[in-house]
Amino acid sequence: MSRLSKALVFGVAAVSVGAGVLFFGPPPSAEAVPATIPLTIKNNSGRNEPVYIYNLGTQLASGRQGWADANGTFHPWPAGGNPPTPAPDAAIAGPANGQTKTIRMPKFSGRVYFSIGQKLVFKLTSGGLVQPAVQNPSDPNHDILFNWSEYTLNDGGLWINSTQVDMFSAPYAVGAKAPGGTVKNTGHLKAGGYNAVFSGLRSAGWGGLIQNRQDGTPLRALSPGHGIEAGGIPAGTMNDYINRVWSKYSSSTLTVTPFANEPNTKYYGRVSGNVMNFTNGSGAVVTSFQKPDSDSVFGCYKLLDAPNDTVRGPISRTLCAGFNRSTLLTNPNQPDANGAGFYRDAVTNHYSRLIHDRMADGKAYGFAFDDVGAHESLVHEANPQEAFMTLDPFN
Repeated sequence: MSRLSKALVFGVAAVSVGAGVLFFGPPPSAEAVPATIPLTIKNNSGRNEPVYIYNLGTQLASGRQGWADANGTFHPWPAGGNPPTPAPDAAIAGPANGQTKTIRMPKFSGRVYFSIGQKLVFKLTSGGLVQPAVQNPSDPNHDILFNWSEYTLNDGGLWINSTQVDMFSAPYAVGAKAPGGTVKNTGHLKAGGYNAVFSGLRSAGWGGLIQNRQDGTPLRALSPGHGIEAGGIPAGTMNDYINRVWSKYSSSTLTVTPFANEPNTKYYGRVSGNVMNFTNGSGAVVTSFQKPDSDSVFGCYKLLDAPNDTVRGPISRTLCAGFNRSTLLTNPNQPDANGAGFYRDAVTNHYSRLIHDRMADGKAYGFAFDDVGAHESLVHEANPQEAFMTLDPFN
């Protein structure tokens, strides 16, 4: 998986994997999903500002980038430029507070953005759509309240998530309806959860992640990787924990069993100097990792890169989860299945800890590989009748 937030251009590869994890799913089924399905957006935000919806991504049939209108009709982006040129206005008027609105979702891999109060600013380069990058104080969307969900809809079904990989902001939940009428959803906060995340970050000394409007109202909390980039938390935030992990596995072995359905596939990690080498059951080195920095840990990339293969990627995903959840010192067998033991070290990903703690179902995408052990806020429905996005109250 690549970290979507590091790719400012909305390219095919970026959209395919998403912030969080979006899966393309199994091969097309005999009963293919319709060309479009309804997406019902309910506004329970309690705010009276106008809402704008955007459905942006890659059309799976053609591989082209573009946007979908309220009817689910695909519109490819025109050519961009350098400097970037304004993108066509893809905004769909959203529901007023207390109201619902239904639009159509085509077979896409992309994002459904929503903004509150004003429209988002999108531009095009020769490589595609430039996404909001609010860790940059000069980004034109910096002072706009917005958020997004990520999804893939194909003949294997619908995968839709609520994601906090890049930031925690305007609260929302997603869901999908099965043929029998059952609705699965995720992303709802506990009562008071929105403000509790911000206050918890301040208490943990991570208040520098919070971006406020001029009147002091929080707009969002940046994820810690973006926080390092923006100067909100120190670049060495995780160094103490990383150093202790490296020291521990210089004299003991870290066992990684990356596939739950393949319990006999195991890899064994030992540190030698600045490198953790992983061997298979025959003792052959299969991959090695340089000692990561904090940004690599928070972003699950760079020195913890996870290619889409069957060895390095799965090991890296497991390491990333263990570092962010601070379980590598307490359990030499990874991944750790005991959620009660996550985030217990004083040095941990407090951003992810607080978001998980305030979610009604405990599920979130607090970092890129939060799906290790199925702790992610993802809904999959093989035969979706309808998708949902609910804008939740801020209190």
